[in-house]
Amino acid sequence: MTVPERTHVPSPGQTVGPFFAYGVEYAKMHEVAFPHSPGAILLSGTVSDGEGNPIPDAFVEIWGADQDGTLPDARGAFRRDDHTFTGFGRAFTNDEGHYEFWTRNPGAAAGKAPFFAAIVYARGLPDKLHTRIYLPDDQAALDADPLLSSLDQDERATLIASRTPDGNLRHDIRLQGEKETVFLVF
Repeated sequence: MTVPERTHVPSPGQTVGPFFAYGVEYAKMHEVAFPHSPGAILLSGTVSDGEGNPIPDAFVEIWGADQDGTLPDARGAFRRDDHTFTGFGRAFTNDEGHYEFWTRNPGAAAGKAPFFAAIVYARGLPDKLHTRIYLPDDQAALDADPLLSSLDQDERATLIASRTPDGNLRHDIRLQGEKETVFLVF
């Protein structure tokens, strides 16, 4: 018996629509680390469109290593217990396009520059957008990073967070246009 060649193609992406919060929201989803735990920092920023206008109905997901570079394997990312670092978080933007996470500075995993993997969903996007948010603190590690070293200076700048005076992180995401964030294809 001859097996026919597969002719299926992937289904096209679908926008998350104006009601995406239904079914994806859960308690403390933006608390990757308990806000009052040792080493907790605030990672925040805005999501904007090609003209620089805030996107009030997007959501951002992050995944990051713990401070020592280990990837969390604890179960229960959707059930926060105020003690376990899960590595994963989700945050909606507000009317000003602002998002925020309580998390920790990720350590370098496998000798690479520390970063958060990030995904952006928004109305009008047929597919989610993948990007990274790098820590700004170790210039040598940033220079040696394979992804960052393949980009020009302006592109690199869209992936590197800035450190606030109180030790937190700020990272804005621009979906298109001038200073568009570099997005990755998977």
